[in-house]
Amino acid sequence: MALLDWLVLGGFFLLMIGIIVWVIRQKDDTSSDYFLAGRDATWIAIGASIFASNIGSEHLVGLAGAGAESGMAMASWEMQGWLILMLGWLFVPLYARSGVYTMPEFLERRYNSKSRSFLSIISLVSYVLTKVAVTVYAGGVVFKSVFNIQYITLLGYHVDFFWVSAIGLVVITGLYTTFGGMKAVLYTSVLQTPILLIGSIVILVTGLHMLGGWDQLMEITRAAKTATGDSMASVIRSANDPEFPWTGVILGSAIIGFWYWNTDQYIVQRVLSGRDQTQARRGSIFGAYLKLTPVFLFLIPGMIAFALNQKGLIDLKSSDAAFSTLVRVLLPAGFRGVVVGGILAALMSSLASLFNSSAMLFTVDFYKKYRPNAPEKQLVRVGRIATAVIVVLGILWIPVMKGMGQVLYQYLQDVQSLLAPGIAAVFLLGVVSKKTTPAAGYWGLVIGFFLGMMRLGMKIFASSFDPNNFFFKFIVAPNWLHYEIALFIVIILLMVIISYFTEAKEPSKIKGLYFRSATAEEIALTRASWNKWDVINSLIVIAFIIGFYIYFW
Repeated sequence: MALLDWLVLGGFFLLMIGIIVWVIRQKDDTSSDYFLAGRDATWIAIGASIFASNIGSEHLVGLAGAGAESGMAMASWEMQGWLILMLGWLFVPLYARSGVYTMPEFLERRYNSKSRSFLSIISLVSYVLTKVAVTVYAGGVVFKSVFNIQYITLLGYHVDFFWVSAIGLVVITGLYTTFGGMKAVLYTSVLQTPILLIGSIVILVTGLHMLGGWDQLMEITRAAKTATGDSMASVIRSANDPEFPWTGVILGSAIIGFWYWNTDQYIVQRVLSGRDQTQARRGSIFGAYLKLTPVFLFLIPGMIAFALNQKGLIDLKSSDAAFSTLVRVLLPAGFRGVVVGGILAALMSSLASLFNSSAMLFTVDFYKKYRPNAPEKQLVRVGRIATAVIVVLGILWIPVMKGMGQVLYQYLQDVQSLLAPGIAAVFLLGVVSKKTTPAAGYWGLVIGFFLGMMRLGMKIFASSFDPNNFFFKFIVAPNWLHYEIALFIVIILLMVIISYFTEAKEPSKIKGLYFRSATAEEIALTRASWNKWDVINSLIVIAFIIGFYIYFW
């Protein structure tokens, strides 16, 4: 880092501080102000927040690492703008009519209070296993590589710089999220998103220039073959691929995407903060546009790092160090500061969104439920304490995560493939059919979570199991995507059977909570919230995704 880099980075932090101070000076007197920005966000803030919340360390470290490790194999998890459009066109009207704060609250109204509590537990567990652990771990990896520092001396002790930088990032982000709430998350995202995009574009262009251009990248990656003979440049792999068979990728990535983009509090909270349906939907469309970029900004730079390493132009020590190695090796003074600012923006935005969402989940779905008369200030204080506990648990999970020996992005998707099927099935059947019963919704969540965590636990202790063991053969041995799809189908079937033998809720009690149940007035309000340009922009996103698959087939 040269002096110019530090000046650029300092300018970024000054802008951040200015936005945070302005937000804190706004009066947030209620939990609605603190958690949902007073439900007054515009489409630019919503779309930028969707993108910035999603693009975190799992992309800077994990997706670039996946590109260096397996090429285009995981692109299907990023080309999911069509699922964000589903959020805007199908779920925004549904959630707007329900008036809920959280997704567990939506399940309580659709099913029962037990479903609400259990989804809150699953969501908080998922934050520990994925978002906290992955973001903190990746932050340490990035800064250790970019600054090229191994240890620093604190109070006479040599401390690994990995832990100093990772935990420092948590503390800084936690402070501004704690005091600024959802408004701080939204408005800092408006600054962080362009910084992140500019920094990543610089890496992409510089890397391609050093390599010799796009044709050179395609030549090297198409020549690089997997064990099953597939090209690194191909997004669709053969059915025999041990990690990414097309038989699992197509539906498996869609199940994770449906859960993440349409039902996860972490993302849906962005559109719940919208001023009205128009702003929420357009924010989703804007977010879908932005979601077209990560493959080019993170995954392809990982492939560039692989190609440069193949030509002997850089020394790539590990796949997860691909992006930070490019930052350190390729960029001149000044630009390096911009990119490091982008890295900081991604890490901080991802953590800030996590902190606010986890605080809201615990406070609204647990504490407020049992203390309905608690004052607003107490609710915010409880949320902050819950966030601190989740962060500590996430840090404690990092050694286990590292011991699983996977590229970071693949680890993330692997764990999400165990959490997503149950939640996706429960939401899908709940909004599609009024016949899905409260008992089916609750047991769908319980069984899905139990079978998912059973596989995760058995994978951690896989070396102690006999490969011929019945449970090992049917739970651990199958490909992770095939297991996810099988789990999703099993839960759907069980919910249909349970619904047949149990009593459904009265349609009048769940009116507006499933498709085709809106009143004529509500339908007219939704229709008035969009115009032809919303449709045209949505079709452009879909056309781009189709073109991408054709090119990289």
